[in-house]
This record gives sequence, structure tokens and C-alpha cells, in this order.
Amino acid sequence: MQNILLLGAGRGGTAILRLLNNLGNFSFTAVIDENPLAPAMAVAKELGIPTDTHWETYISPDLDIIIDATGDSNLFTRLLEKRDRSTVVIPGEIASILVQLIEEKNRSFQLMDAQRQIQRIIFDSMDEGIISVDQDGKITFFNERAAKLTNVKKEKVLGKPIHEVIPHSRLLQVIETGRSESNQQLTLESGTKIVTSRFPLTTGDGQRIGAFAVFKDISEIQQMAEDLTNLREIQMMLEAIIQSSDDAISVVDENGVGLLINPAYTRITGLEEKDIIGKPAEADIMNGESIHRQVLETRKPVRGKQLQVGKDRKEVIVNVAPVIVNNRLKGSVGVIHDVTEMRTMMKELDRARLLIRSLESNLSFEDIIGQSDKIQFAKDQAKLAAGVPVTILLRGETGVGKDLFAHAIHRKSERKHNKFIRVNCSSQEATDQLFDGSKQEPFISQASGGTLFLDEIGELSIEHQRKLLKELSNDKFRLIASTSDQLEKSMRDGHFLEELYFQVNKMPIYIPPLRERIEDISLILDHALVRLNKEFGKQVDGFSSRALKALESYDWPGNVRELENVISRTLIFMNANERLVEERHLPLTTIRKSKPELPDGSLSDLVEEYERKLIQDTLASFKGNKTEAAKKLNISLRTLYYKIEKLGVEE
Repeated sequence: MQNILLLGAGRGGTAILRLLNNLGNFSFTAVIDENPLAPAMAVAKELGIPTDTHWETYISPDLDIIIDATGDSNLFTRLLEKRDRSTVVIPGEIASILVQLIEEKNRSFQLMDAQRQIQRIIFDSMDEGIISVDQDGKITFFNERAAKLTNVKKEKVLGKPIHEVIPHSRLLQVIETGRSESNQQLTLESGTKIVTSRFPLTTGDGQRIGAFAVFKDISEIQQMAEDLTNLREIQMMLEAIIQSSDDAISVVDENGVGLLINPAYTRITGLEEKDIIGKPAEADIMNGESIHRQVLETRKPVRGKQLQVGKDRKEVIVNVAPVIVNNRLKGSVGVIHDVTEMRTMMKELDRARLLIRSLESNLSFEDIIGQSDKIQFAKDQAKLAAGVPVTILLRGETGVGKDLFAHAIHRKSERKHNKFIRVNCSSQEATDQLFDGSKQEPFISQASGGTLFLDEIGELSIEHQRKLLKELSNDKFRLIASTSDQLEKSMRDGHFLEELYFQVNKMPIYIPPLRERIEDISLILDHALVRLNKEFGKQVDGFSSRALKALESYDWPGNVRELENVISRTLIFMNANERLVEERHLPLTTIRKSKPELPDGSLSDLVEEYERKLIQDTLASFKGNKTEAAKKLNISLRTLYYKIEKLGVEE
């Protein structure tokens, strides 16, 4: 052990003192500084090393090294003069360099240790077993997975010959031959079957210094192979299903880039894989927005969207859903239906239904077209009423389909196998035959066991109302009545019997006008086309968007009846080769492009003003002949006199 005298207790001296003391090969004779409060002085006292402010008394032949950390050049010269010839004097600058070199060496060792530790952690975290041996076949490395597979503790095998742990490892043969061995099967002493690869360890100049092996439990590999095979089979099956589907299918990834289409997609759109695969989701759309993009943004499915796709602008209906795996969006899949094919199938279905209706000579709730909430509510009420033996009053404007509801109720009731007798109460001739059998059997008698439908019951005379009351007490038939007027007002005015009102109003059903269910117009049009094409020998496929918009913008005061009349006139004047109803085909004198401004006044006042003007004009055209005017207006003569008096019509 060498004795050191340290002169200078500043920062440099402190670093030298700490470093050399930690090395353990040096003994400090003393630490000297003129300032007794210098940092190294305190450190020396903690380490039990003598301290002083003068150095001369410590110079002796036993002193091996003097380190001058003061930076005073004169002091260094004096030390050379006073020292013993065997004592080495080291200036502080050189000592500082030595300290830096030693510290750098220590840092390098620490870094190497840290790297080795990280390597151990990595190797111990691997799913494969790793064993290395030196050139004598002794184990130098053994990771955690190797220990688990061989069922031994790695602390007990390090330094042992490999053949004592794994008798048939062949690592010694690899060291001898220098050749690698890949994917070899081996059964360990623990009974575990593994597949292993062995490699020689060589230096840069080609000297073999050992070998190592990497191995894995073969049962895990077999399971992975089986899983991979199953995945491939599932993938092939899914691809076969997609390719054989009659529905057009397109798939995009999470970025909206095309991944897959099937033959049905090409058949419908005319687009091939080169037009779609690897292209943006909008590549196939000619009119409309990409539903794939919408689904990718919202992560929610979208159904029933109409688009135009492909070079021929094919009209399609699209259903698109997101593909989410482990809560991660992976893309979206779309199913495309050809609107033309769907329309054809719907028309064929409607034709079949129409044929069935004609064979049955009856109408049912299936003939009431519409899916709006209001018409559905009316249909539900009517279906409920059909099963109950109660008088029904159908209320609604002219043309809403009260006749159709009456037929449907009869067909669904227990009386469907008996007659359905309709009487137009606005016709004098029809009401005369209601109870009078001079010409043929009275309608009341014909309806026995079946249903009597009194259309516009408010037009019945008081005399006929009284007779009807008596007949209702016999329960020989079921009564369904309809009205487009306010029976309550007629009752208050004394034109409708109160007792009869309460008899017929037991089950009132309100049928909404067409203007309150505009969303049903497209369905009604499609249904009407089936019948009208057959009647007029046309082959019209549908309506353009502009034509449909024009129809939906009209108020339809005549309701469904007026709509069907307009479509009938439109089809009659269309050319035989025209397949689509355009806006120019519509009778613009009837169909207004925008809703009219509403006049001032209450509804009842406006209706009365309209009736007054209509009756005045009709009487004028027939030169005051009330009988002819009543026939023209399709009301009874009694009703005409009543309205002339009520409305103050000038004759």
C-alpha cells in the first residue's frame, strides 16, 4: 500500500481524495491546506486522515507520492527540492487527468453492467429458451424460459458441462464442426418436446469460442400451426361466401381505402377490382356522398341510403356497417342492392297481390298503402275495430280512402263471407233503394248477415235516419258509416239525429289526408304504377327525383283519389317508349310547384265561401234548375235546398 500526501483541499483535491480512498490501494499520510475549512479537510476528518496547514514536517523517506492539487507552480518546485529521491511528486493537473480516466473507466464498467442487465432481462422475457456454452462445453448463459422447459434452476447449471444438463444438446458437435443446425426436434429429460436451432460462436478472426441454442416448446408451435390453419380455412370460407353472394359487397380499411369487392359488385356497378382496390372510398360514387366515410367517422351503421354508382350511374340502395375488432375500428363493409332489381321484384309482388285481390274480389288492409305514423295508427284502429261487433264511423276528407278502409274492415271481420253493400248517401236514387224494394231487394235486406257501408251518412234525410235507427236495433247487419262533414254541427243544426249520431260514433276512426303523410306518396306511386301500367299497356319504371319533389310539394286537396287521377292522366299521354315520369310529364295546371299562400279566415268560413261560389256557378250554368244542379254536384235535392238556405246563395 502506497502512502500519499495530498496538498490542496479544494474541489480537485476533494475528488482525488474520494477516488483514491475508494480504490483501497492507497493510504493518506495527511491532507494539507492553508484553509482549515476547505472541503477536503472535512472529508479527511470523516475518514480519519490527519489534516494540517503546513506540509514540511510530513516529508520523509516513507512517503511514496505527493499530489500537488494547489495549482501553485512555486510550491511544486519547492516540493521537488524537499522530497526524498524515492518520493514521486504529481502535479494537480496530471492527477486530475488520472481521476477523469479512472472515472471514465468506472462509467464504462457500469454501462457494460447495465447493458448486460438489460440483455439478461430481454433474454429472460423471451418465449424461447436460450443456452450458451464456452469452447469447453460449459454453460455460460441460461435464461428463464430454458430453466422452465428443462425443469432446472439456472443458478445451479451455470458453469456445468452441457451434457450433464441436456445430454443430447449437440452443442459440442456444433463447436467442433462450426456448422449451424436448424429446426431440430429433441425430447428433454423433463419429457418436453422441443424444436431447436444451434449456432457456433466465433470471434472476428474466425476462432470458435463456444455455441448457443435457441429452442421452443413444440406443442406451442403445433397449436400455432393449427390456429393458422383454422384462420386460413375461415378466411377461405369467408372469401368464398363473399364471392358467391348475389349481393354486391365492398370493403374498405380504416382509412377508407378499397380492400375487396365481389363479382356481384362488378355486375351491378360495372366497376372492376382495378377501379376500386387501393382507391379512395369515393371512387365508385357518381352522385351522393360516400357512406363508407360516414360510417368510419361515426363508427355507426347506416342503412337504406340511395346512391348512384358506376359509369352508368346505377341507382342502388346501400347498407354499410363498421368493422370493429377488440374495440378498434378496422374498416367498414357495404352491401349494395340494385334498385332496378328491387323495383322489379316489388312490382312482381304487387302484380301477384293484385291478382289475388281480383280472384278474391275483395280489398284488405294490404291495399292501404303507407308507412307513416298517422296512417299506421288509423290502420291499427281499423284492425282492432274489425274484430269487435261495433258500429264504426270513418272520418276524413273526400278521397282519403274511406271506401278502402270499409272494405278492409269487412274482410277482416267475422262477416267476411257475407255481402258488403255500399250505399252512397249523397245519391237520391241510392238512398231511396236503401229501404224501398220496389225495383229490387232493399239494400238493408241485401246486407243481412254482412256489412252495410253508408258513405257520407250525413246526407241521409231525417226520415231515412229514423228508419235506420229502427233497423240498427235488429242487429241483422254490421254498420260502417263515413263522413267528410262535421256531424256534430249537423246535429246541433237539427239536420242529424242525436240518437243516431251516438249510435254510429261508437268507434270513430280518423283517416289522415295525404298532405299530412307526404312521406307515403312514393309508396303510393309505386303501387299505383303496377295497376296503371297494366290498364294502359305502359312500362313505366318510376318517377324522377324532380317529378317526385313536385308531387310532394302539392297539397292534394283531393287526397289519394286526386293523386291517382293525376298519375292516370300522366301515363295516358306518355309515349310508349318512355320509362321514367319526368316533371314535364305532369299536368302543371293541376300540380303546383309550390304550396299556395294561405288565405285569411277560418277553415269553416273558407269552406262555406267555396261552397257558396260553387253552388251559385252551378245553378247559373243550369239556369236555376235545382234538380240538374244537384245531380251535377252529386248531392241530394234536399241537401241542395238546405245549403242554399244555409249559405245564403243568391239564385
